[in-house]
Amino acid sequence: MHYDALILGGGHNGLVCACYLAKAGWKVRVLERREVLGGAAVTEEFAPGFRNSTASYTVSLLNPKIIRELRLAEAHGLKIVERPYSNFLPLGEMPGECIRLGGGLAATQAEVARYSRRDAERLPDYYALLERVAEVLRAMLLQTPPNVGGGIAELFSAWKTARVFKDLPLSTQRDVLDMFALSAGELLDRWFESAPLKACFGFDSIVGNFASPYAPGSAYVLLHHVFGEVNGKSGVWGHALGGMGAITQALAAEARLLGVELSTGAAVHRVRSLGRRQLRVDLENGEVLTASRVASNLHPKLLFTQLLDASQREPELSQRFADHQNESATLRMNVALAELPDFRCAPGTALSPHHQSGIILAPSLAYMERAYIDAREQGWAQAPVVEMLIPSTVDPTLAPPGQHVASLFCQHFRYALPDGRSWDAEREAAADAVIETVNRAAPNFKASLIARQIHTPLDLERKFGLVGGDIFHGKLTLNQLFSARPLLGLGNYRTPIPGLYLCGSGAHPGGGVTGIPGHNAAREMLRD
Repeated sequence: MHYDALILGGGHNGLVCACYLAKAGWKVRVLERREVLGGAAVTEEFAPGFRNSTASYTVSLLNPKIIRELRLAEAHGLKIVERPYSNFLPLGEMPGECIRLGGGLAATQAEVARYSRRDAERLPDYYALLERVAEVLRAMLLQTPPNVGGGIAELFSAWKTARVFKDLPLSTQRDVLDMFALSAGELLDRWFESAPLKACFGFDSIVGNFASPYAPGSAYVLLHHVFGEVNGKSGVWGHALGGMGAITQALAAEARLLGVELSTGAAVHRVRSLGRRQLRVDLENGEVLTASRVASNLHPKLLFTQLLDASQREPELSQRFADHQNESATLRMNVALAELPDFRCAPGTALSPHHQSGIILAPSLAYMERAYIDAREQGWAQAPVVEMLIPSTVDPTLAPPGQHVASLFCQHFRYALPDGRSWDAEREAAADAVIETVNRAAPNFKASLIARQIHTPLDLERKFGLVGGDIFHGKLTLNQLFSARPLLGLGNYRTPIPGLYLCGSGAHPGGGVTGIPGHNAAREMLRD
């Protein structure tokens, strides 16, 4: 059967791309390997009566233009609830030995002032810095990066991009350069003196980033996590009611209304060009499809080294993708709980605002750096960095009455373990280290466990096609950003194969549940 466009991968970007193409009247089919749509943004039952977001677990970066134009809230009921605090960071064993960020500037300053009055006074200026630079990034998100070697059209595109920076005050240009070049640790050390505050901000720099917070460029990873918004409020994070699968199910509902054919259990075996903008896609089940265009929401390394027909792979590209940097060193767990965590620093199992926040278990940048060094040497951090969210505190449909589900996002756990060790053998021991880390802050946690679901980096690769377990489809480093994402020469969503496009997180602007690569790729396909 012939289609105007085939979309490889039914994750959120693939669904966004399909919707925009179908809105333009194209005949579109989405091919998803798993039996459920949504890619890494899915909600699944992991124990009887307990549902949770399986991989991606919190929302802020989903672009408001996409929410509006694809009617995700208006027609399909998507609702996102803000966290009462951005972050809650336990620090010690005595009540009050913690820090809470969020709930308004005045409340945050009062909390920070308990550790440093100077830092509390500097906080508004730091927030203003982040917003200035994030505003520059937001202006670039929906742009197609200029492509190297693309001729006059790409020179014009490069000129438009340069104008974004040229029109900025010099001080802001310097701020932008710092955010792209400095380490998060260096940036935060310039601004603040208190370890707890630097830990709260510095955590964003290592989310999905196998690096020390003092690694050059990690300040950009911090920035990548603050350009979003929830319900019109910049830099805010929230819970999607129904879990992250609520986002992709809303996208799928809109796609169906637009006439998109959605296929699950449809693993792609081979992609090849037939010439004259005709492409053939062979499925593992034996079905053969053709299309005028194909958009891949898969990891680009997977496309170029495994799925593209061997006769059409460029040797130089194949080598580049063999060297492509893919390692977020992330272990992802879901747990079912009999009761809420009873933190030493904030006692009680009764529902409190800190239970509804992003709970960070990493008291300092030095702790985060030790976790990184530990993982480099031993494969995974014995005292890992853990962020815990408990979405059932705002969405009781996820767990039985009186019980809860929690998401544990953990760094650093290497994809390739040293000395020939296997993740299949070490999965439980690594999970135990995570549980013990939480239990030190909340001593009832381990005893309250009913069930747990563990995804090591290898599991993330097997289940979701995240090469190297990389949650972003490639590291967010300078050599893999903007025009160089995924590689220099492939930055404008097009590939050397006419009619074959990239629409996933491996393209600009990168990972996170944004929908922007799918949106931008569809625009370029329609332009062509």
